[in-house]
Amino acid sequence: MRALGIHHVAIAVTDLDDAFDFYEGALGFMRRHDRPDLQVAGAWLDAGPGQQIHLVQGERAAYVGQHFAVLVEDLDATVTELRQKGLSVSDPVGIGRALQSFVSDPSGNLVELHQPA
Repeated sequence: MRALGIHHVAIAVTDLDDAFDFYEGALGFMRRHDRPDLQVAGAWLDAGPGQQIHLVQGERAAYVGQHFAVLVEDLDATVTELRQKGLSVSDPVGIGRALQSFVSDPSGNLVELHQPA
């Protein structure tokens, strides 16, 4: 596997308005309008070319989806390679026009493997 870079980081926030004030107002990230209905309040922000910050409303400890995503060129090949190394990796699924799988690091932190459309 060769990681191509970071696609996005998901961050749990307790108040979206306060988060918008900070990430948009103070840091200058721009809100995206292509976020699908994920059954949890939040927003996606552009964080540079091909990079995003995903804000998710919820207590940090309560949001089990907290993760960061690594760009990969071929998700099927990556999943196969990691499974051959003994890692438990979820099957690829579509998210919007992209594909994603998940794997946990040794400490239990969730890492998304992301193949863009």
